[in-house]
Amino acid sequence: QVQLVESGGGLVQPGGSLTLSCAASGNILTIHTMGWYRQAPGKQRELVATMTNGGDTQFADPVKGRFTISRDNPKNTASLQMNTLKPEDTAVYYCNADLLTTPLARRRFWGQGTQVTVSS
Repeated sequence: QVQLVESGGGLVQPGGSLTLSCAASGNILTIHTMGWYRQAPGKQRELVATMTNGGDTQFADPVKGRFTISRDNPKNTASLQMNTLKPEDTAVYYCNADLLTTPLARRRFWGQGTQVTVSS
């Protein structure tokens, strides 16, 4: 089995910063893409940022220039550095990993989510 465990959410004032971390463990052969999605109340889950094991990144337009993503491939971890946070960044943030458990078994896994609230 595979588990993704997130940490680092919380309450922050507008303009502040937070770092989210995600650690994947279990029966993992290779993680292709690892990243973050978020879901605000009443809205659909949306992509925030992803990074491939080759270092290619993708960011949602609203977070470009403010968020950065990094990975430690040997440790199967990823981090999301969020700067200049805005109230509209408030959401539950989910870690996601697209990985191989065996050479022929590729699946996506989700973490349990961590709440980020941006408010004064």
